[in-house]
Amino acid sequence: MKGILGKKVGMTQVFTKSGKLIPVTVIEVEPNVVTQIKTVEKDGYNAVQLGAVTIKEKSSNKAKMGHTNKANTAPKRFLKEIRGVNVEDYTLGQVIDAGIFTEGEIVDVTGTSKGKGYQGVIKRWNQSRGPMGHGSQYHRGVGSLGTLLPMHVLKGKKMAGHMGNEKTTIQNLEVVSVDLENNVILIKGNVPGPKKSLVMIKTSVKKGEKVNETEELLTYEVVEEPVVEAEETTEVTE
Repeated sequence: MKGILGKKVGMTQVFTKSGKLIPVTVIEVEPNVVTQIKTVEKDGYNAVQLGAVTIKEKSSNKAKMGHTNKANTAPKRFLKEIRGVNVEDYTLGQVIDAGIFTEGEIVDVTGTSKGKGYQGVIKRWNQSRGPMGHGSQYHRGVGSLGTLLPMHVLKGKKMAGHMGNEKTTIQNLEVVSVDLENNVILIKGNVPGPKKSLVMIKTSVKKGEKVNETEELLTYEVVEEPVVEAEETTEVTE
C-alpha cells in the first residue's frame, strides 16, 4: 500500500498514437512530507502521516509547528494518514513525489464530493415521480413513509435532506501518465470533488499492485516561428 496527496485541477483528454481518446483528470501533486510514522507497538496499527501544501508560520499554531518540526519541515495545511503500509520503507521527513506511481497502475482516489445543498428524494435518491397532470395529487413527494404499525417512521428511511459534501472513494482507476517535471498525475476518468479540492491517491484495495499495459500518448511540440519585421516605407508626396 502506498499513497500521496494532491489537488484536483480539472479534466481534459489525451490521445494515444493509435488515435484512441482517453478522458483524464489532472491532479497536481506537490511533494509530500512524511510527518509521522505509526507502528503497532506504539499506536496499535501501522500507518504513515503525509503533509501537503506548505503554509506560513503565522497561519499555524505552536502545536502544529511542534509536530512538523519533528520531521524538520514547514507547517502543512493538510495532514492525512495512510494505513496498511510497510513502515520500514518510510523515514521521518522523507519527501514523496509523483514518481511513487507509474503509468498503468490501478489506484483508488478519495475526495470530498460536491455539495448539492438540500435536495428532494427524486434527485437525492433517484426515486420516481408521480403523474404531472392537474388531476394528480402526487407529483414529487416522498410517497409512503412506512406501514400502519409500528406507527412511526423506521430508521434509515430515504427522505429529503442534505446531499453531497461527503467523503467519497472511486476505485480501480488507471494512471495514464506521470509528469515529474510539472508534478502532475493524469488519471483515467473522473474523481470526486470540485476543482482545487484535496484528493488522496492510494494503491487499489481490490487490484493491489496490478499494472495494466499502456499505449504511448501522442505528444505535441510547440514550434516558434521567426518573427519577420516589416520594412519601413516612406511615402513621397509631391
